[in-house]
Amino acid sequence: MHHLDRRTALRWGAAAVAAGLATFTAACSSDPNSVADQARSGDRKGYVAGDGSIEQLPVAERSQPVKLEGTTLEGKPWSSADRAGTVLVVNVWGSWCPPCIEETPALQKAWETVQAKGKKVDFIGLDKLEGPETGLAFLKANKVTYPSLAYDGGVPILALQGKASATPTTLVLDGQGRIAARVSGPVNTSTLLGLIDDVLAEKA
Repeated sequence: MHHLDRRTALRWGAAAVAAGLATFTAACSSDPNSVADQARSGDRKGYVAGDGSIEQLPVAERSQPVKLEGTTLEGKPWSSADRAGTVLVVNVWGSWCPPCIEETPALQKAWETVQAKGKKVDFIGLDKLEGPETGLAFLKANKVTYPSLAYDGGVPILALQGKASATPTTLVLDGQGRIAARVSGPVNTSTLLGLIDDVLAEKA
């Protein structure tokens, strides 16, 4: 009986491990315990899939300005303080994340569109959970022409006031640096351009 029970237990244990691995790999998710440990450490937050939901914040409901700074994947210093009065699009991404890969052409097209029209808009990416060499190789391979900040232990992402729990997340900051809109999950070009135009149309 003991041998039978042991074999049964081993089968159950193997099934549980397989189920755990399936959960871990599905949709880039991290296992809950890992995410909890990361949250407690204040560093890596793990991957949470977004559903593409859109949130727009009226001017009166916006929080304090985001103070975003860091080092680009090319090793250059970058700060949102240098872009006062400019609408800033912030995209949290990682080359390891399929929805991020999927939305990359849409973001690049939106960036090229606002540039061609001379709009007072800037883009910055926040690479997540990978080294700068990996992130930079992805940007070059996909012909992305706006910069991204290096992960740097998650420090730049902490500046986003808890509004970037999903990967990808795209935020639109108004001219004062306040979060005016958020897309939790992949964004398309027309949606992003619409959100940008809504913020540009606001009276100061």
